[in-house]
Amino acid sequence: MGRKNSLAGLWVGGAKGVIAQQPGEKHSSPEYRRELFSDYGEFLTSLRGCYVAAEDVGLNVGDCDIVFSKSRFMTCISAGLGGSGNPSVPTADGVRTAMLGALQHMGIGNLENKSVAVQGLGNVATPLIKYLLSSGVGQVIASDVSTDKVSAAREVFADFGSRVELVLCQPGDNSILAEPVDIVSPCGFGAVLNQATIPELRCKLVCGAANNQLADPVNGDAEIAEMGIVYVPDFVANRMGIVNCANEQYGRVGRLGDHTDDPAIARHLQDLDWPNSVINITQSVLRKAQDEGITPGQAANQLADHYATMEHPIWGHRSQQIIDALLRDGWANE
Repeated sequence: MGRKNSLAGLWVGGAKGVIAQQPGEKHSSPEYRRELFSDYGEFLTSLRGCYVAAEDVGLNVGDCDIVFSKSRFMTCISAGLGGSGNPSVPTADGVRTAMLGALQHMGIGNLENKSVAVQGLGNVATPLIKYLLSSGVGQVIASDVSTDKVSAAREVFADFGSRVELVLCQPGDNSILAEPVDIVSPCGFGAVLNQATIPELRCKLVCGAANNQLADPVNGDAEIAEMGIVYVPDFVANRMGIVNCANEQYGRVGRLGDHTDDPAIARHLQDLDWPNSVINITQSVLRKAQDEGITPGQAANQLADHYATMEHPIWGHRSQQIIDALLRDGWANE
């Protein structure tokens, strides 16, 4: 997350909050979720602002609102509370933009008439498919393990006929990644690019929204590069969710539901003159990798670590100061 935020030009660090899901269906109970996320909000408040949370896998805007009721250090809250709501749509737009940047770097045009395999039909994948179709993609094949998600997607894309193929698969089935397409887009869970799946890739480009796609972040993209396939690191492509949430503190410009109406959001997607825009960062990473004979992951890490050395002009090291104070005050024993 820190490297993602660094490349995105955000003055924040990076962290993840993890809540273990209990066995069975307990997590589906509204009463349980209300209690759980109320407790989590109190936990966030106890951290005094060194960590600000956002929506991710397993959460929805309603959950975020519950957390927000107990802590001001929560983002991705509903518009009724002054937030930006579900960040999935801008995330999908960012992935589409990263794909375009990579294709241009590769010298094979834009998304028009390309074929794309999408793993997952969740909050990001569905709007991503919409963006791909509107960009002229000729064929999309997508899979998911959820019957409900596949059924919902079939309703959404019913008018596109053979341009969209939707497949219900079994848990652990990663065969979608081996489709003979121009682009493979992992948009489900992480670690799907591994020793078993990488040799089966038959695409030209890998670019998706899922976090931590490489099971082996050190050697995984080297194997992909050796196959002549271009890989866009996930934290280069999927920034827009955190951008959308991080900017909530600065208010909203424009119409609700149209992220491109806000210039602070739109510049990430549309500003070709800003070095940190999605398309420019994508191409900078791939160009650096090509020129220096390193992998895209190594190039992205080096660029991100460089940007991360730039101290916030007003609140430099603020989080570290808070953490030091928490330890000094015996926070862990409270």
